Amino acid sequence: MPGVAVVDSGNYDLKIATGFQVDAFVLDDTLKGVLDNTTYVLDGTTEFANVMDSVTNVNVRRGRRDVGDQFSAGTMTFTIQDVDGIFNPFDQNSPYYDTPQSKPGLAPLRAVQLIRYNNTNVPESLFSGYVVNYDYNFALGGLDTVTVYCADQFYLLAQTYLDELNVTAETSGERIETVLDLPEVDFPAGSRDIATGTVNLGHDSAYNISAGTNVLQYITQINETAEFGRVFMSRAGVFTFQERIGTTLSAPLAEFKDDGTGYKFEGVGISFEADSVINRSVVTGLDGDSYTATDAGSIATYFIQTSSITNSLLHDAGEIQTAAEYLLNPEPEPRYTSVATKYLMLTTAQKDILATVDIGDTISIEKTFPSGASTTQLAQELSVEGIEHRLDFSTGHSILYSTAPTTIVYEFILNDAIYGVLDALNVLG
Repeated sequence: MPGVAVVDSGNYDLKIATGFQVDAFVLDDTLKGVLDNTTYVLDGTTEFANVMDSVTNVNVRRGRRDVGDQFSAGTMTFTIQDVDGIFNPFDQNSPYYDTPQSKPGLAPLRAVQLIRYNNTNVPESLFSGYVVNYDYNFALGGLDTVTVYCADQFYLLAQTYLDELNVTAETSGERIETVLDLPEVDFPAGSRDIATGTVNLGHDSAYNISAGTNVLQYITQINETAEFGRVFMSRAGVFTFQERIGTTLSAPLAEFKDDGTGYKFEGVGISFEADSVINRSVVTGLDGDSYTATDAGSIATYFIQTSSITNSLLHDAGEIQTAAEYLLNPEPEPRYTSVATKYLMLTTAQKDILATVDIGDTISIEKTFPSGASTTQLAQELSVEGIEHRLDFSTGHSILYSTAPTTIVYEFILNDAIYGVLDALNVLG
């Protein structure tokens, strides 16, 4: 089986691009420099170093922990035990040293991939991005270690700035495509999964986006002030834009339960807080058009809790009003905010499924609570907003999913005054 075994978790690979091209055409080389050679070609294939067998732990964090948070760059950190000194950037005898270029092959901004192989040896990506920094700890008389910090492609977009851009009215998805197509951005078209969007941006006439505008900040502005969807890099490194989050009821990929069925979990977060209440919402477009949505009943009970957006890219008065009303959340509701599990608690099939879960997918959490002389099982269907992986060769693979409500569903309980009513929120099973 490919990869390196992690206790009770499966087999994994951690690959770093070396910068070498293993089948590249080399001028004047007697073997690699032959014209019309079908083996050694002009573009070549980048060689990856498999370093998993030198790694002690891996930590991945992607997405956001709460729907009120912004999506930022996904990150991965791992530590390497440099037993043979081959990761030393000054070691010219390292197999990863680029001798022709006289520089280390394992260098910042090399591509990096974390992969798990399923039960049939199919590789599933858990993280795809670039190395940002190597932090070397040279131990006198001891074992050298290297801590490697990585980030997904959002890191690159955060380092990129726009030239002056003249735009006309477009949907939110079309605007993102326009930005990514710009020569100063040049994001690969084959690494995008961008929805059309539900709103129109811009004005009735063309207007300018100022030169020097940060690309990632502008894309975030599209999502956070107009669409209110999700924008993130997928586990496989695909730029993903999802439309405004609505109320959905879909089959969950994984059902976490504490009754001995479904996916076992070791912890669940529960929130019931005043901070979630928004009973006054103000949305203002760039041209000054504004709308204020309020909920009088909520204000009377929970005081005034305001959300204010002053730089929305929306320009249509109706869409500004719809956005303000969409942001209202008049009643606090208890909800599951996260669930944590370990692979050693799961079946082989369940481990394989969890390796494919990504941001925007649906899971469900069901927990049993004491209720007087009996017990109550409460289940909620939730969207995945954030994913954290932790791999350790002594304890295995653990995962934490941060969640947000889709449709809150409670299991039907016969003869219960609240949960015994068959409706949209109380369901069988």
